[in-house]
Amino acid sequence: MEQEAAAAVVVGAGPSGLAASACLKTLSIPHIILEREDCFASLWKKYAYDRLHLHVRKRYCELPHMHFPPDYPEYVPKDQLLRYFDDYVARFGIEPAYRRSVESAVYDEGDERWRVGARDVGSGEVMEYRCRFLVVATGESSDAFIPEVEGIEGFGGKVIHSTRYRNGKEFENSRVLVVGSGNSGMEIALDLANHGARTSIVVRSPVHVLSRGIANLGMALLKYFSPGTVDSLLVLLSKLVYGDMSKYGLRRPSEGPLLMKTKYGKFPFIDLGTCQKIKSGEIQVLPALKRIEGDVAEFEDGKSHPFDAIVFCTGFKRSTHKWLKGDDYLLNEDGIAKPSFPNHWKGEKGLYCVGLSRGGFPGATSDAQNVADDIKSQL
Repeated sequence: MEQEAAAAVVVGAGPSGLAASACLKTLSIPHIILEREDCFASLWKKYAYDRLHLHVRKRYCELPHMHFPPDYPEYVPKDQLLRYFDDYVARFGIEPAYRRSVESAVYDEGDERWRVGARDVGSGEVMEYRCRFLVVATGESSDAFIPEVEGIEGFGGKVIHSTRYRNGKEFENSRVLVVGSGNSGMEIALDLANHGARTSIVVRSPVHVLSRGIANLGMALLKYFSPGTVDSLLVLLSKLVYGDMSKYGLRRPSEGPLLMKTKYGKFPFIDLGTCQKIKSGEIQVLPALKRIEGDVAEFEDGKSHPFDAIVFCTGFKRSTHKWLKGDDYLLNEDGIAKPSFPNHWKGEKGLYCVGLSRGGFPGATSDAQNVADDIKSQL
């Protein structure tokens, strides 16, 4: 079924899509939002663990044209963040078309329009939307990723991705292996330990450890100093606060945390108490996972340990390359913006992206306003 869309189609109703919609609405630009889930901000509403808080101060996490309420804490918890999203959608009258899974987007040279094919998840019917401008706002955390591990199919315990983890209550007194040492992995390991689980975490690569205070200081200093200078200060402060964590299995990278975020998309670990648990032995740090045999996991150092459950905190992949056709400029195969800052949000033939440059909430906010302004200038 073919439908004549508005001027723009926005793919995704996560925070980036909501930001894009609000900016487009502020400039009176007609658009439609296609969302494959049955709600907006689905990652936060349906796939986030209970104790989740924003790791940076709320002023850095606001979406365009709306502040957090003044009575919200500096580090906003999950329930209040969801309330903010609800109020944001209501304020701007954002109405996504839910359960619309985009399967193709092709630019029609003759018509000078994008043809976007989206399947109705309920009925299976494919609808085609035509638009001058296509905004990819599918988010950096779109498709849960679990790596292949030899023998995992024979593991008798519970195996889940972090998107299915809520809290550690059900794991009390269980031997739990957390695979992945990003912020989700480290915080889930902390939550498990707090709930009485015998917790181990796989840390394959060097990782920067920062406190919330140090991380937010770094963000503030970027207004006045170069990233390299700020990186040097962050590493110095981390050494002063945490000391040498390599004896506990946490090696510090040779490159700075800001450089690694920009260059590789690897965020520093914001410590909320995990390091103390590691130092006390309540959380055991293990090297890379090699294979599983029964309930026993073997690691790269040759040692083996039995477990009752495994939680994969191994991040996400993006599937944009499967449906976006003919784009060799804007997005790479992993769905991340290829052009350098500050022009990473603009592609060719009316193609844009929001929130796909590893810039977090501030990046998505800036992208959304830039995209809306640029579209407005062409109408």
